[in-house]
Amino acid sequence: MKNNSTFKSAISGLELADNQKISGKSIHNPILGLIIKDFPSFCDEDCISVQELNDYRQKYISNYLSSEIGMLSDLEKNVISSLKEDKSIVSIVEDEDESRSFGQKIADKVADFGGSWTFIISFVLFIVIWISANVLILVNKGFDPYPFILLNLILSCIAALQAPVIMMSQNRQEEKDRNRAKKDFMINLKSELEIRMIHDKIDHLIMHQQQELIEIQKVQIEMMNDILHQIKK
Repeated sequence: MKNNSTFKSAISGLELADNQKISGKSIHNPILGLIIKDFPSFCDEDCISVQELNDYRQKYISNYLSSEIGMLSDLEKNVISSLKEDKSIVSIVEDEDESRSFGQKIADKVADFGGSWTFIISFVLFIVIWISANVLILVNKGFDPYPFILLNLILSCIAALQAPVIMMSQNRQEEKDRNRAKKDFMINLKSELEIRMIHDKIDHLIMHQQQELIEIQKVQIEMMNDILHQIKK
């Protein structure tokens, strides 16, 4: 007597559990086209397993990304890999501990201090003290009389050194922003692809439930026919 709890996959030819059974009728055309491309004899009446369907879903997604975006980048490959392994991509793209060189730390501190009110107030006080010391105390006969050539030289040197240091910090911040944008792209891409897969799975569940209801109705009709047959006797 044939065991109804298993079925034979039309792709691998293996006997698999019936709860893994997926009919060819419930497979969407794009994915069905990939299966028929590899197995030309595959038809709507044939069945495959959920795992085999998922493998072709991943293949379809890879082909879609390749055709729409071009060559798959490392980001898309990571997303596809996370879908196959059913892993959360958030754990992959979490911010790692920053390793900054000594120069980068100095640049960040200079940028933080140079863009603060502390720097503005202290610098204004320095200039006021410098001018007051030369004009009021030393009566323009001190180390830097009016028009304060030495002060202008110091200010020019500070500006010349401060500008590239701040630019270094800004460039590093832009690089961090680009990395963050890539991580956001990976999460959004996986979300979109998982939503598509959820739609496919829901469609499969609906089709599977319909098939089960039809089978139940057939069994009920057979039982009713048997009862009617016994009553007639």
